[in-house]
Amino acid sequence: MTTSNTTPTRRIPAWATAFGPQIIIALILGLGLGLLAKYTGHSKETPTGLGTTLATIGSSYVSLLKAAVIPLVFFAVVASIANLSKVTNAARLAWQTILWFAITSLISVVIGMVLGTVLRPGAGTGQDTPAEYDGRTGDWWSFLIGLIPSNFLGLGATSQVAESGAVATSLNFNVLQVLVIAITVGIAALKVGDAARPFLDFSAATLAVIQKILWWIIRLAPLGTVGLIGNAVATYGWDTIGALGKFSLAIYIGLAVVLFGLYPVLVRAHGLSVRQYFSGVWPAVQLGFVSRSSIGTLPLTQRVTERNLGVPSAYASFAVPLGATTKMDGCAAIYPAISAIFVAQFFGIDLSLTDYLLIALVSVLGSAATAGTTGAVVMLTLTLSTIGLPLAGVGLILAVDPILDMGRTAVNVAGQALVPTIVAKREGILDTELYNAPRHGDPFNDEFKTTADSAGSTEPEAREVQPAPVG
Repeated sequence: MTTSNTTPTRRIPAWATAFGPQIIIALILGLGLGLLAKYTGHSKETPTGLGTTLATIGSSYVSLLKAAVIPLVFFAVVASIANLSKVTNAARLAWQTILWFAITSLISVVIGMVLGTVLRPGAGTGQDTPAEYDGRTGDWWSFLIGLIPSNFLGLGATSQVAESGAVATSLNFNVLQVLVIAITVGIAALKVGDAARPFLDFSAATLAVIQKILWWIIRLAPLGTVGLIGNAVATYGWDTIGALGKFSLAIYIGLAVVLFGLYPVLVRAHGLSVRQYFSGVWPAVQLGFVSRSSIGTLPLTQRVTERNLGVPSAYASFAVPLGATTKMDGCAAIYPAISAIFVAQFFGIDLSLTDYLLIALVSVLGSAATAGTTGAVVMLTLTLSTIGLPLAGVGLILAVDPILDMGRTAVNVAGQALVPTIVAKREGILDTELYNAPRHGDPFNDEFKTTADSAGSTEPEAREVQPAPVG
């Protein structure tokens, strides 16, 4: 008789490796470390080791995100425009799609500005205006001039002379200029035709590589959260915690108004069932909420748009990827509108009517710069810089960004499926029988099985995007 001495293997609980719990733990840890740094003497004038470490971790994470923004914007926009060649009656459908992107974005940004003005999430903090703020406000002429690329890369340089006489030069990219360049290159590639096919294939392959790198960076979000929230608390104290709580609440109220107010109105106005829309799009919305990436959710968003909502595949293959890079009612409308107003209120800066109009314009035109994964960094920086608000607000707001990003991405994904559905209905190409069909179980198993059989194996990504059954 033999006995087994095998010791049971201890495994880390599933909840401990899930992204959501990691973010919550990071927020609690960052809050505790920030308060510790604050009450052990950390300040801007007298930084401590702990405070400096938190600031370095937070700023390094933001720098990683910013480093990937420019290539992501360029190749995502070029790849989306390239899909136009696959669409029948492409020009009309493209125009209708972009028009409805703009309409829904404009309505969403107005909702955000109203909420920011009424709820006043950043008021009453008593914070001083940053020393580097020179009192500038936005103006139309500067905005329009800024759209014209100064060079092919949209690259600019700024030099500063220190007291010691040393000259420090920093490089920066104008995201809107990069967007203009990408649109021009994409259209030119379409016009060139077959000769441009190698370039378009290269763009698609490069985009896939960049998306993978960005996903790795996103996985570092818990570490970045510790540094960002810790630095914010250590720098501003309890006022920051209260203000960021009100700010987060205002964002989620705005997202709820868009998702459960605006979208159902548009669905009903086009003679479609609101219940069928939500039951059809909900698997993608759920994945978007968890993954916090519109591009990461893109495969599932396109499948539910085609196979649940009845949008023709040829059109959906253009509209949904384009929406994943340019249709961001959460990241590029509600979020920048409330954020800009919050930063102005936080630092006691009054906004003029021109500033509000610029917020709306930047949100509509600049939404293509969100690029599906880093919309918070891009749109926040773009909006604040356009209307001349202190960029110190970026680090402050990004401290709670992971929590906000879940709701923002869910709304983004819902809108990315909504617009193709509306346009297809208006153009008479929507499969209404498929749209109104009952939802039973998982409608994607057969597609995943086919993919696995043809490839000889099942890719991990395919398993990750399978939706939960929809009843």
